[in-house]
Amino acid sequence: MSFQDKSIQCSDCGTTFTFTAGEQKYFASKGLTNEPRRCLRCRKSRKQQHRGSAGSWTSYAGRAMLSREYQ
Repeated sequence: MSFQDKSIQCSDCGTTFTFTAGEQKYFASKGLTNEPRRCLRCRKSRKQQHRGSAGSWTSYAGRAMLSREYQ
């Protein structure tokens, strides 16, 4: 299977980014069938937002456990 660079428009910010042949080959090797919808900057931003929300729950749970231990 041959891969060629593709131009894709980011679904979040609207900029055009290149989905390189190397990236396509990597996606295929991992069994990923969908092309990315977001540019690298928006993907990083989205991951950071998800980590922040998960971190707040983890922090809350950790504080709750500690507060019970020291009462």
